[in-house]
Amino acid sequence: MEMITNVSEYEVIAKEKLPKMVYDYYASGAEDQWTLKENRNAFSRILFRPRILIDVSKIDMMTTILGFRISMPIMVAPTGMQKMAHPEGECATARAASDAGTIMTLSSYANSSVEEVASTGSGIRFFQLYVHKDRNLVAQLVRRAERAGFKAIALTADTPRLGRREADIKNRFTLPPYLTLKNFEGLDLGKIVKTDDSGLASYGANQIDQSLSWKDVKWLQTITSLPILVKGVLTAEDTKLAIEAGAAGIIVSNHGARQLDYVPATIMALEEVVKAAQGKVPVFLDGGVRRGTDVFKALALGASGIFIGRPVVFALAVDGEAGVRKVLQMLHDELELTMALSGCRSLKEITRNHVVADWDHPRVLPRL
Repeated sequence: MEMITNVSEYEVIAKEKLPKMVYDYYASGAEDQWTLKENRNAFSRILFRPRILIDVSKIDMMTTILGFRISMPIMVAPTGMQKMAHPEGECATARAASDAGTIMTLSSYANSSVEEVASTGSGIRFFQLYVHKDRNLVAQLVRRAERAGFKAIALTADTPRLGRREADIKNRFTLPPYLTLKNFEGLDLGKIVKTDDSGLASYGANQIDQSLSWKDVKWLQTITSLPILVKGVLTAEDTKLAIEAGAAGIIVSNHGARQLDYVPATIMALEEVVKAAQGKVPVFLDGGVRRGTDVFKALALGASGIFIGRPVVFALAVDGEAGVRKVLQMLHDELELTMALSGCRSLKEITRNHVVADWDHPRVLPRL
């Protein structure tokens, strides 16, 4: 295999390697996929204002997230059904994240259970939660995650219904018969069956609670002592409501552009959310990050850290645990280089003055 020199190259190889239904499930977005493209393109509308002649012989990328010290502000987002990419699935990802000294978020819809992931060894892990109609089931799942040593709950708040993912409809997406949604296996909810459209959309429609509201964020706090991150925030209004509801942090996310098409790229929505949060809680970002330069831009616009999703599953598909380790190392090294070339020796030295966005001075940058 030719040497892989950047994160995006993993997707090209994964596309050749994976069955079409699986690749399309991981790669596609909703409807016209405008937001999917925009999540990437928006980063190119932010340029650097590097500072020179600063001693950058030592660069410190360590940071603290919800009280946990990690090696870099780059974490693993929840992506479902990772055993479709590689037989070791989420367990391989968990080991790679732990080796990299960073946080992994496990999806509710994983092919490995919270207990299996915990058994891979030490590591800081968060649990992503979809709230099902059966609240006893939800409480049971949260308690299992807590018992297994998970450190926070990332509540997905942008999915009362599944977005229209036309690739999944065309492919009649279904979970391969040898795999289950492991966290639900003993509850007769582990299987996604083939339907005339997307099996996942049908599964979600039957299981996900469409009545989920801010009062449920408060309810979650009555069943767990774990901090709750609200994932799927794109506006100042919802930022304020999340803080009022007791959220410990906010993840600016458009669900990898898989829910409502024509929402802004997350990097475009980030500053609005950061300003509304007023430093009361940390704000994180996912969506479209493929380079260390992207990470730096998000930090400069006020993010406390970023999460990567698709790069993890594509690297997993290509080279298992070693692939995920390599992706995390690449992003680490690229961010370190970007910091050095921008004159920043630590994360706290990265400021808004280090970047200029086309919305700052509309005529400064050419429209792309």
